[in-house]
Amino acid sequence: MMERFYGFDLGDAESAVTRIIKGEGASPEVIPVREAGSFITAYAMKRDGQLLIGEGACYDPEVLVRKLRFKSRFLTESGARNDIKSFAAGVLGELLLTGDLVRGDDQCFYVGCPAGWDKAAREEYRGIFESAGYPPLKIVSESRAALVSACRSKHLQVGYDILSKPVLVVDIGSSTTDFAYIMSGKEVELKTGGEVALGGGIMDEILLEEAVAASPDPEKIRRVFAENEAWRTYCEFAARRLKEKYYSDVEYWQSEPLTQTISLRTQLIPIKLKLTMSPVIADRLLNKKVDRLDGRSFRSVFTDSLRQVRESISDRQPELIFMTGGVSRMEELRQWCREVFPEAVVICGSEPEYSVAKGLAQCGLIDEELRDFKAEIAQLIESTAVEDVVERHIDELYRSTVDSIVDPILEHVAIPVIDRWRDGSIERLEEIDAILEKDIDAYLHSDEGRELLGKNVAAWLKKVSAGLEEYTMPVCVRHNVPFTALNLTSYLSLSDIDIHVEAKDLFAIREMTWLIDAIVSVVVGLLCGGGGLALIATGVQGILIGFVVSALVLALGREQMQGAFLRMNVPKPMRKLMPKSYLRTRADRISGEVKAGLYEKLEQEKNEDITEKLVEDISGQIEMCLTKMAEVVELPLG
Repeated sequence: MMERFYGFDLGDAESAVTRIIKGEGASPEVIPVREAGSFITAYAMKRDGQLLIGEGACYDPEVLVRKLRFKSRFLTESGARNDIKSFAAGVLGELLLTGDLVRGDDQCFYVGCPAGWDKAAREEYRGIFESAGYPPLKIVSESRAALVSACRSKHLQVGYDILSKPVLVVDIGSSTTDFAYIMSGKEVELKTGGEVALGGGIMDEILLEEAVAASPDPEKIRRVFAENEAWRTYCEFAARRLKEKYYSDVEYWQSEPLTQTISLRTQLIPIKLKLTMSPVIADRLLNKKVDRLDGRSFRSVFTDSLRQVRESISDRQPELIFMTGGVSRMEELRQWCREVFPEAVVICGSEPEYSVAKGLAQCGLIDEELRDFKAEIAQLIESTAVEDVVERHIDELYRSTVDSIVDPILEHVAIPVIDRWRDGSIERLEEIDAILEKDIDAYLHSDEGRELLGKNVAAWLKKVSAGLEEYTMPVCVRHNVPFTALNLTSYLSLSDIDIHVEAKDLFAIREMTWLIDAIVSVVVGLLCGGGGLALIATGVQGILIGFVVSALVLALGREQMQGAFLRMNVPKPMRKLMPKSYLRTRADRISGEVKAGLYEKLEQEKNEDITEKLVEDISGQIEMCLTKMAEVVELPLG
């Protein structure tokens, strides 16, 4: 049993760590690293072997190695793996040093990755953290983590209904923008591959270049940047912070520009660089064409990516767009989303820079809740609860089966058999008993018969499902799982889930063997009672070819008449005296009698052993279905 769950959002430019402790009302907290909630993704190695991470690694002059922006190179450059390991090890060391992480505790890490990474990439990424000494960990899609954060956010109040709505998560990082389409809580692959090489870092670079170009001696500053990567990096992150400050309250900064002056101390006389954010600069960040985007602007790449995502969605278009990442605060980006997806509501969290990190920690807690949830379902299945519910309703299954099959048997079996005797293809009425028994059995085992029984079982299952809710609903409530997750009725009707249960498959004919055999014998006995006479007459006096019967009565006596009549090969012209319409009318008239007789016979025929076996078979099928339903519960939100 895990007690502490850590979320590690390792971004290409900035990272964040959160923690959630299991308990009632638990919510994730941001753990500062080097006194920064959101810290720079950078590490440096000093001459004395000391490992620096975060902002300090960007401009400390006494370093031998300095690395940053390595996550974006993970899939393309093998060296990036060592950089990720070094940085991750530094973060782990900081957490252990401050006591925010204690070795040996019941804890695990959930680390984010872009939605576009495949299983192999995710496993390799997980191995890097494992080799760096991390506790047990799991790699989770950053878009899924962002969605979890949204759904569990008191600020957003999205709620459970998000499970039934199509959602597009737009995670704008510093180097990439990650798109994830989520339908019914499950990610659906997009043709974009999940991510686009476009991030807020482009804006930081444009902002810095605008400042350099506006300085008194731009070439001198460019030389400093070329000779000293640390200063270029430091200024770029200063530009990032200035940009974020501007977009946190755009209206406030409309009247006068937001500025920050940096002293580049590389010579005896420091070089001043003035960073400026204003409406004019803000427009350039979005619309200036840059080489890194193949001569396109941030806006054109972002909106084209949105259109590509829309075209790649073959299912329902998203009704909700959730944006995360610090850049998502920009109203312009949200407006572009509304233009491409006019039917969707566009939202972002109050602290979008922490959405993924918080969601990762919550994913850990959710997994623990699911383990507890599945353990309770296993206990429920091991108990007699399901058997008790089925047994309470088994007699209803008998009666409903009788009600559903008598009329179809009369229509599709009995009438055609008597009609075959009427046409002469069956010579004697005494042959009808065996023919009816064979044809009724074949009909009930045919696709049409199975479908008929399946519909009846499905209707009966609704009552059983309602009875099971007495046991399943409290389990769902305790673990924040939607009630429909264990609703047998919904799993018989929904089509957008992993398990699609057909009643005729859930309860195969073999589970109903005794009931079918009993029905066959009872129906044949009632319909025949002397070679089908029950179907063609109300007693002997009602037979349309009554003059034949009268002659037999006079010659043989009433007791011997019926046997002689059954053995007689009645001439075909006489048989034709019985119109087809009479057969159908007669069938309708005796339907109630047949049903009543079946109710009585089934009560007499059934016994405790047979009923116990039927209850056991059906309960086993329901328990198997409950197990599978519990297995596909992945994302309980709310």
